[in-house]
Amino acid sequence: MRILQVNSAKTFGGGERHFVDLCQGLVEKGHEVFALINPQSNWGDRLHFLNDRIFKISIKNSLDFPASLKIASLCKAEKIEIIHAHIAKDFFPVSLACRMLRDTKFFLTRHVLFPMRSVYRLALSNLDKAIAVSEAVAMELRTILPREKIVIVPNGIRVENWLGLNRYSREDFLKLHGISKEAQIISTLGELKELKGQREFVLAAQMVVNEFPNAFFIVVGQDNTPTKSFRRELKRLVNVLGLEKNFLFLDWVEDTAELFTCTDVFVSPSRSESFGLAILEAMASGVAIVATRTHGAMNLLTDGISGKLVPIREALELASAIKSLLANEELRKTLGKNAQEKAKQFSIDRMIDQIEEVYRSSMA
Repeated sequence: MRILQVNSAKTFGGGERHFVDLCQGLVEKGHEVFALINPQSNWGDRLHFLNDRIFKISIKNSLDFPASLKIASLCKAEKIEIIHAHIAKDFFPVSLACRMLRDTKFFLTRHVLFPMRSVYRLALSNLDKAIAVSEAVAMELRTILPREKIVIVPNGIRVENWLGLNRYSREDFLKLHGISKEAQIISTLGELKELKGQREFVLAAQMVVNEFPNAFFIVVGQDNTPTKSFRRELKRLVNVLGLEKNFLFLDWVEDTAELFTCTDVFVSPSRSESFGLAILEAMASGVAIVATRTHGAMNLLTDGISGKLVPIREALELASAIKSLLANEELRKTLGKNAQEKAKQFSIDRMIDQIEEVYRSSMA
């Protein structure tokens, strides 16, 4: 099949990681895959395996008619059979392009839980299938789209990349960042924004350090806003609480396996999570996890068996769960081992097979 994957996001996040993995997986299955990305994208080099099949078209907003014309023209030239869009801003321009093409199939993946505007009920009437990354996302889509057009395909990762982290050294990571060998590392990973709960993570840290002075907290993620105000707010809060010596902020870790090599407890303090790729990567690494009770976390973790689940926005509960794991190495190992076994169910191969089947069924 000749497939055009569309994602006009400028910055790299979980949805874009899924996008890259999907493109690569489909190429490995023998399909002709093309990618349409934003000319200002900072992650296009991650699609290097597509060679000259990467196209850059600016999609300014949901009503960008000129972009639809360019997409339709591209699809005619490349004989595209399937267009698959991944972010809401792209849905209507892609839908309109497919209407011009008539025979090209239209798919989308919904990665987030935010409600879609009612106008999409009509705008996406030519949609073949909407792929939801979780049951919670599917429930949200059912308020807009017919049930028969919605399928659930959970995200997947290359689990083997996180199994057995022997290729990285905990000692080297700690030395690189000037962290004590005696430190107990608690890490979190995600875009820096209020929705991801990093403020509660910092507040919980103060309570943890009171009992575990060797606790050290690593925050990985970028603030993608122009002013970087939330990042500055978090750093100010760390300073006000007197935790400067217990915190490290990293913009990005290219290979999260390196981070998880030195992590004793991984924390997902998010207020909303549709799936939770970072949680899944931590699970595959065999790391003990504390997560808030988001839809994504509850879909991946079983409380007390493969992780610890706590209420959303409750720094006190977050701190209590972290402390219970720092105090009990055996419990950390047990939860990590159980989580690692469950992570094997979410392989990238399974995800690619299911999406390929969605395509084939609609083509038939």
